Amino acid sequence: MTPEEILEMFKTKRIDDGWSFANFKPSDTSKWTHGYHRYPAKFIPQLVERLLDEYISQEEAHINDPFYGCGTTIVTAISRGLKASGTDINRIAYLITKVKSTPIEPSYLDRKIKNFLSRIAFSDGIQTTLTRSKSVEPLIPSRHLERIDYWFTEEIKIELGKILRIIHEEEDEVIRNFLLVAFSHILKNCSIWLQKSTKPTRDFKKKPAKPYDAMRKHLKKMQRGNDQFYRIVFQRVRENIDDYLNIRIGDARNQLTPNNSVDLIVTSSPYVTSYEYADLHQLSTIWLDLVDDLSDYKREFIGTSYKKYDEKNLRSEIARSIVEKMTEIDLKMAKEIEAFFIDMQEVFDESFRILKSGGRCCYVIGDTRLKGIDILNAEVFTESLQYSGFEIDRIIKREIPLKILPQKRDEKTGRFASNNNANSEAYPFEYIVIGQKK
Repeated sequence: MTPEEILEMFKTKRIDDGWSFANFKPSDTSKWTHGYHRYPAKFIPQLVERLLDEYISQEEAHINDPFYGCGTTIVTAISRGLKASGTDINRIAYLITKVKSTPIEPSYLDRKIKNFLSRIAFSDGIQTTLTRSKSVEPLIPSRHLERIDYWFTEEIKIELGKILRIIHEEEDEVIRNFLLVAFSHILKNCSIWLQKSTKPTRDFKKKPAKPYDAMRKHLKKMQRGNDQFYRIVFQRVRENIDDYLNIRIGDARNQLTPNNSVDLIVTSSPYVTSYEYADLHQLSTIWLDLVDDLSDYKREFIGTSYKKYDEKNLRSEIARSIVEKMTEIDLKMAKEIEAFFIDMQEVFDESFRILKSGGRCCYVIGDTRLKGIDILNAEVFTESLQYSGFEIDRIIKREIPLKILPQKRDEKTGRFASNNNANSEAYPFEYIVIGQKK
């Protein structure tokens, strides 16, 4: 299709109500391990399940997600006995997805959780608060101490540090990672981070949750999720999880997956300048000591405002038109948009390399506006996939009734904002752009 034909097709595209999943409750979309950890803009497992139903019939299929995030595609593939691979540059995303995709024998996990909770509720054999215990040395990453002090009160910092120390004393890596995900999830509640904000904002009136209470409550929730997941995962997968689960921290443009080895790609890619994931997950990043320098870490992400290219060119005519319009308004943002689309066209090239002949890639993406300019992400993806060698198999337009995503933007900055401060709809609907490798 030509750029003109693509633009016309999207103008007349109607919403397919069968893909809205409006009847599903939060308990349905957070089933199994999907509720282990908060994550912005995650898509629901029912969408992945529907795509697997439509495009995968063989029992030994290989499913890939180049931006696995909190692991929705990966968990779904494992639940069906399929091989799952993928990348994500976000280090906390790797931990979350690894844990969510690894079923643990329920009685063994129960014993481990009870033992752990007894250790963080009691010390030296007498009932006391962990904060006052002198027998446990708090584990607080020294190179991130300034940022930790910025977000946490002294008392909560000490208690979290002691909980983290006890977690690291767990010898079983699978259990230790399980506990680390629970620890990571409670950090926002235990901090003075404004609770409903997706931006790093302090709330000095907030009463932070007590770490032990938050940890105990969330571990019980995770335990119930694991029990459900363990029951539905095939025994052959549970006993040989490393043969089915192949994820890593890495760039979506450079996967370790062999040529012509993947049957289906299902992913929700980043959006240009919408979320700074390194900022959003900074509490976990600093407490788990995942990076040396947060500023350098931010530059690794696709869609970040910290990146621009001078030596690479866009293939997509639609993308070039968008960049030209933004250049007249904001040169810096134009460079950010250009870098995003250049990064994504390289991701599409990599998708083509790893897919089998006949395989499909499914990119979930929405259009938006920045500073009054329409950012036609789905249209650019459609054009760019063709340049990578794909034939456009199908475009699905769906409403987003349950997606965990702010619905309003500040049109000047393009950032998500509260309803009172916003003047632009974010994503009332989105597209699934499906390309096929012939």
